[in-house]
Amino acid sequence: MAHRRIAALSSRKVICAAIIGNLLVPATKFGAAAFTGSSAMLSEAVHSVVDTGNSLLLLYGLYRAKQPPDHDHPLGYGRELYFWSFVVAVMVFALGAGVSLYEGVAHILSPLPIENAAVNYVVLGLSALFDGTTWWIALRHFKGRMRYADIFRAIRKSKDPSSFMVLFEDSAALIGLIFAFAGTYFSVQLDLPVLDGVASILISVVLAVTAALLARETKGLLIGEAADQPIVESIMHIAEIMEGVAHANGVFTIHLAPEQIVVALSLEFRR
Repeated sequence: MAHRRIAALSSRKVICAAIIGNLLVPATKFGAAAFTGSSAMLSEAVHSVVDTGNSLLLLYGLYRAKQPPDHDHPLGYGRELYFWSFVVAVMVFALGAGVSLYEGVAHILSPLPIENAAVNYVVLGLSALFDGTTWWIALRHFKGRMRYADIFRAIRKSKDPSSFMVLFEDSAALIGLIFAFAGTYFSVQLDLPVLDGVASILISVVLAVTAALLARETKGLLIGEAADQPIVESIMHIAEIMEGVAHANGVFTIHLAPEQIVVALSLEFRR
């Protein structure tokens, strides 16, 4: 139980760090977009707003998942975390990728030169500092003692979407900042304002891919995934050494929450 509380507290700390980081930059990005006329900067501002909303939804999901069972939900509310995590994936796609794509296409059709590009560089640099800090916190939290080569496999096996969603979103944010910087730099240096719109479309692609990965990982959890094999083997071992049990025939498991598993056992009892 202590381990579960520590894990839940760590997830909340990571999400809160992401919220603080995202709250520090959207207003600045919107101001820079209005001042410079940059489409890519506007896309990044929308991206930051969406990330803030997503982090709040994840916190709400963690809160709802801890509600005790009642008459209508005898197994509790654990899957609410999976539901709200899936909503986050939908928001990243619909709002983040959708708005960025619209802004990029609109800017390509009616390109306007970026004014005072130095403002963009300063805002992007500060954003990289804030987003990079929250990304590092999320990475350290999720990675723990595992090797970097095992991170993607751990994401596939994870039953706690709040532990890796912030990492995904912050990774997408950093890639988006790179595209926004490149769009601003090359559109000014080459005198091709259309490149700023292209950068906005690339940001849209990054968000769409991120949303697809998040949706893929949370869909399986939402419809129900079995416990990992080591847990299944431990359950079988505990069942077989129980007094009065002759043999454990098999076990059926399904996750209702990261730390909640429903187990059905087939047992043979001694006479």
